[in-house]
Order: sequence, then C-alpha cells, then structure tokens
Amino acid sequence: MSFKAILTELVQSVPGATGAIIADWEGETVDHVALRDDYELKITAAHLGIILTRMKELQGRLSADPVREAVITLADQRVILGPIGDDYLLVLTLDREAIAGRAMVKFEQVRDILLKEIY
Repeated sequence: MSFKAILTELVQSVPGATGAIIADWEGETVDHVALRDDYELKITAAHLGIILTRMKELQGRLSADPVREAVITLADQRVILGPIGDDYLLVLTLDREAIAGRAMVKFEQVRDILLKEIY
C-alpha cells in the first residue's frame, strides 16, 4: 500500500483530522495528505521533528522508556507526533475540538503499519 493511501485513510478515519505527514529525520517530507495548507503542514512537521529529537535525547539521558507519541495542543489545533523507527516521524494534525484519545488509537495503528512498510 502506498504511503499516500495510508495517510489518506488515517485522515479520513479520524474525526477532526486536517492532515497527516511522514517526514524524515531532517524534516523533509516523504509523503503527506493535507485538507488545509500543504506548506503549513510541512513546516509544522519539520519543527515538530526537532521537538521529537529533543524528547528522544532527554529520554536517553534519563534512561526512560522510548518516546512513542506526544500530543501538543496549540491555540487552534492539536498535533499528535511520534517516531516511525529511528529515521522517520508521523504527524497528525487535528482541529482544536477533536478528541485526541480517539485519534491516538488510529495514529498508533497507522504507525505500526508504516513501520512494517518502511522497515
């Protein structure tokens, strides 16, 4: 299955989803689906990749369990992000009112699918 098809299914199956993107460790877009501004989604993923990298570094210093995902709430949206292996990042953007818990279940399922597709 193509990345575009996987991301499209993710966005369509999560109420309030506005986009999904796979980026590499440098923040470059691998593939994406955006219901709003493509450019904003790509910039969001690149910046969140930096945050995820910092979280992983902190986890390493604390000898804590690996970071699986994080939810960030902004003024106008929620964002779920998580690593796909060591080299990639999955980001799902949601309307501010979307229920993050429901979205996380689907996010985790899709991340597992992408792990198998990529590695």
